[in-house]
Amino acid sequence: MTSPPSGLHALYKNIFKVIVGKKDPVIYALATLLCRGHLLLEDVPGVGKTMLARALARSVDADFKRVQFTPDLLPADITGVSLYDQRQGSFRFEPGPVFTHLLLTDEINRGTPRTQSALLECMAERQVSVDGTTHPMAELFMVVATQNPVELHGTFPLPEAQLDRFLMRIEMGYPEADEELQIVRMQNAAHPIDRLEPVLSVDDVLAMQRLVPEVRVEDSVADYIIAVVRATREHRDVELGASPRGSLALTKAAQAIALIHGRDYVTPQIVKVAAGPVLGHRLVMRHKSTLGGKASVAVIQEVLHQVPVPVGTRKS
Repeated sequence: MTSPPSGLHALYKNIFKVIVGKKDPVIYALATLLCRGHLLLEDVPGVGKTMLARALARSVDADFKRVQFTPDLLPADITGVSLYDQRQGSFRFEPGPVFTHLLLTDEINRGTPRTQSALLECMAERQVSVDGTTHPMAELFMVVATQNPVELHGTFPLPEAQLDRFLMRIEMGYPEADEELQIVRMQNAAHPIDRLEPVLSVDDVLAMQRLVPEVRVEDSVADYIIAVVRATREHRDVELGASPRGSLALTKAAQAIALIHGRDYVTPQIVKVAAGPVLGHRLVMRHKSTLGGKASVAVIQEVLHQVPVPVGTRKS
């Protein structure tokens, strides 16, 4: 394989009709979609977090719903509720916004822990249990959550169990000067998101998701992934390192990124590209390191520098 599937290439190009620059965030978002995972966008307001989610949803002919998290939002507002039907003399389930293909949870850290936890079953098992009844969800289901890491007033930090449900956590970052000028010119008359047309169907996406496990991971590369993850548990600045779920997530993400780049095998370099977004939010830093301003991403970079790349593997 020397090029990505045509549908994947079309999806990539379509998103860039709205998103200017930001090649890496777009690749990470597509990789998360291909892995049947969930994405956490963590950055300051106004850098395109919500727009990336909307562009991804509009590019696929799929259902899209958005929930603005606030402290008064209840779990039933997310998952749905059983209502008594007087005409039928029985209860009926009224589905919540999680019954969709792509769910944008805006400012997820403004929801209470009780409301945040309502997403756990949805994200992990693609089902909702209400009043002892389990309701299956769509096969294609992805949560894109946003949060502002700077503003702390009126927010509730996501617990480790919730963070671990996200395949990746990424930042958008500020645009370059020429990119910012292009953004201003693009949106002067009308926003390009209003003209964006879908290029893939739900079935197309499901078919591409089935290609990810076919991307080869040589034993030496798998050993390298395990070594990187285990090294996070032994780092002096880390209280709790990445779990085996982190190893699985890193493997899947590397396979998806390889597919996006048109490869049918994973290289150590691709593992390095995926490591930061996949593992960074899975580390619990020691209190002293946190006070010193040492971020988990810096720890990941140290680990990648220290763990030797396996000899005899394809590096590019």
